[in-house]
Amino acid sequence: MAEFRALGLSPWLVEQARQVGLSRPTPVQAACIPPVLQGHDCLGCAKTGSGKTAAFVLPVLQVLSEDPYGIFCLVLTPTRELAYQIAEQFRVLGKPLGLKDCVVVGGLDMVTQALELSRKPHVVIATPGRLADHLRSSNTFSLKKIKFLILDEADRLLEQGCADFTPDLEVILEALPARRQTLLFSATLTDTLKELKGLATNRPFFWEAVSEVRTVDQLDQRYLLVPEAIKDAYLVHLIQTFQDEHEDWSIIIFTKTCKDCQVLNMMLRKYSFPSVALHSMMKQRQRFAALAKFKSSTFKILIATDVAARGLDIPTVQVVINHNTPGLPKIYIHRVGRTARAGRKGIAITLVTQYDIHLVHAIEDEIKLKLREFSVEEQLVLDIVTQVNVTRRQCEIVSVRT
Repeated sequence: MAEFRALGLSPWLVEQARQVGLSRPTPVQAACIPPVLQGHDCLGCAKTGSGKTAAFVLPVLQVLSEDPYGIFCLVLTPTRELAYQIAEQFRVLGKPLGLKDCVVVGGLDMVTQALELSRKPHVVIATPGRLADHLRSSNTFSLKKIKFLILDEADRLLEQGCADFTPDLEVILEALPARRQTLLFSATLTDTLKELKGLATNRPFFWEAVSEVRTVDQLDQRYLLVPEAIKDAYLVHLIQTFQDEHEDWSIIIFTKTCKDCQVLNMMLRKYSFPSVALHSMMKQRQRFAALAKFKSSTFKILIATDVAARGLDIPTVQVVINHNTPGLPKIYIHRVGRTARAGRKGIAITLVTQYDIHLVHAIEDEIKLKLREFSVEEQLVLDIVTQVNVTRRQCEIVSVRT
């Protein structure tokens, strides 16, 4: 624990960290905590599962304990699930302070959230869209005295594309004071973040994990070359194999679309696999319930879109299966980062069709590592092809009706 003390953290905070299992700082924590405590802006880039959340939660709590007042810290994050996970870290580590937090995400009642915001919680954790909605429609709270602005998964928040947060971020930044500390954290460093490195004004500190490989060493990364037409049979065979050999293992299966996620979940249920779906078309209540069931190991299999690819920390996940090969290498990095976290081992298997070879090469170039082939007994897959394809078709018909 002396190592945490050496970073400048107070004894009460070091003790609280010890109680939740943080015995020694990870490289990103050791590098970023001192400059944050010294008042610098900070941009931290490190692999998934390397302890980035605690790297900003701990120094924020330390500074807050010295002068606790109203809305002190704003954390922005791209997904609702990640917002709740960050809030949980603040709650657990900030317990001795009597920390008040407020989570502001879509899919929940705005009036209740507005009431919580008016009570001036110390920390607000929000998705940009919903917080911007509150700022546009309400004047019951102010962000003008904020000391810290934190962007978690900063590359995702700042990139422009299908889910462009730019208009919402502009509304939020306008409501914040010019004098504040800005902390940005991510597992993937994009050109946008590199630009921000030049824009940061408050004596910015920049730290990137020095590593040849962009994914953690404990992660066994494999590919499985499959014909597109019988991909699902390979998936069923893989899951059956893992369940037979390791019945206590938890598996996340990533899919491309919400529809695919729903259909695969129905199909696996037909095979009596304990699976649950998580995607953005579900109501927020359902998303919470699905995640809770998976985290508690009530269900061992989570089928999800990329809404679950970032930041979620579920220690029991031993296997990640990519049902589709991600089109962007950084999506691959975030997906496979759901396993082999905090020093544990894990395996990631990507189902690669004849159309995906170029995508695999792009991923290998980015992570500076060659994926190894995962071998299966093909005859066992061929034995179930017809049955799996018929089941899939039935599930597609049912999903259209519902």
